[in-house]
Amino acid sequence: MIIIPARLTSNRLPNKVLAPINDKPMIIWCAEVAKQVDDVCIATDSEEVIKVCKNYGFNAVITSDKHQSGSDRIKEAADILGLKDDDIVINMQGDEPFLEPEILQKVKNKLEEIKNRDFVMVSCYKEIDEISASDPNLVKVIMDINSDAIYFSRSKIPYNRDDALHQYYGHIGIYGFTKKSLDEFVKMKGSIEHIEKLEQLRVIENGKKIAMIKVKTESFGIDTKDDLERARNYAKSRS
Repeated sequence: MIIIPARLTSNRLPNKVLAPINDKPMIIWCAEVAKQVDDVCIATDSEEVIKVCKNYGFNAVITSDKHQSGSDRIKEAADILGLKDDDIVINMQGDEPFLEPEILQKVKNKLEEIKNRDFVMVSCYKEIDEISASDPNLVKVIMDINSDAIYFSRSKIPYNRDDALHQYYGHIGIYGFTKKSLDEFVKMKGSIEHIEKLEQLRVIENGKKIAMIKVKTESFGIDTKDDLERARNYAKSRS
């Protein structure tokens, strides 16, 4: 099951999940990508979003407007849907309408591969250049030899003391869990995540593993009016 959290309010771009891209709401672009890989449900706090999703034939459920993160929202949705402990849950962002379905499929395949771990969580990363690595809005990640995440940061990591040649990696905000591990994740406590404002750090702080998959993608998140204009132009160029 792919669950897309779709909170209607947004500080930088209000109502962005319903913003039209080539006359189709952003959230529907995302759902149409997801349905190529698995069953889809949109988890929202808005009756307006529910109506739009159902008009396009997508399942959607109302969740609390008090949630602080998308993970909390998809956890509630998974409960409403009655998912079982070993069911796969993929959290796909509702503001990445051009995410390639192949990436979601890789996440799904990896979840099946590591399903016997005591804690099951998967995410993705891509190669980025040094200029991008300096952007605090782009989250960086470093991995161990088993491709499990060591740390995520808004800072450039690792610190390149001697200016050696180094490949930096940017995190892509897709998360996959088993339902049991999702339940465990939302109950975890940590302090580092509140400093970096990155909820995935609670997993590492609690001694658990996040399996990382290297991917190539042209996708980008939409957070501002400029991003939305870029998305509209990109959609036109593909049509």
